Amino acid sequence: MIKEKINELLTQLPTRVRLIAVSKTKPVAAILEAYEAGQRDFGENKVQELVEKESQLPKDIRWHLIGHLQTNKVKYAAAFVHLIHAVDSLKLLQEIDKQAKKNSRIQKVLLQFYIAQEETKFGLELHEAKALLDSSEYRALQNIEICGVMGMASFTDDDAQVRKEFEKLHAIFNELKASYFAEQATFSEISMGMSGDYQLAIEAGSTMIRVGSSIFGGR
Repeated sequence: MIKEKINELLTQLPTRVRLIAVSKTKPVAAILEAYEAGQRDFGENKVQELVEKESQLPKDIRWHLIGHLQTNKVKYAAAFVHLIHAVDSLKLLQEIDKQAKKNSRIQKVLLQFYIAQEETKFGLELHEAKALLDSSEYRALQNIEICGVMGMASFTDDDAQVRKEFEKLHAIFNELKASYFAEQATFSEISMGMSGDYQLAIEAGSTMIRVGSSIFGGR
């Protein structure tokens, strides 16, 4: 079933959109089934769960850390995580840089923005991101590479609201690209869209969708 669901999803995606299979809470066997279907990008929310799974699964998997990340947990995933989606503070960026340096690697990250109408979501406002990018502390970092932006829309059936929130994130991406990353080809990712709203996200310019239940079923 997992293979069929992945293939069905992939037929709907434009070539610019990468599928991140959200494997949080799912067993290793289910991830292996997706892997055998050709899936290589997997998203996990919790560092402890990610570390356990990474130790048991093929090494060519690209692991995406998509949940809220505490600074004291960065060190556990710093040796192998492909992309950290939810960077929402300078303090967190500095810790990621420090741990990446210890592991002799450049860590790819996305800046997370608050675009929803809910109080429960994490993320930066645009003015906070600009202050971060303008700071001397940010310019001193040498082992991180900001590759784009990430956001979560409100959990609502109102498609117009969700579309508006995704369009807001795309506008933030465009503004940061023009002002700070015009010379950086790798600043190219907009991570937005989940099982319930990925079609709207793709219409609004998403380059990465984070899909769990549509692949692995509900909890």
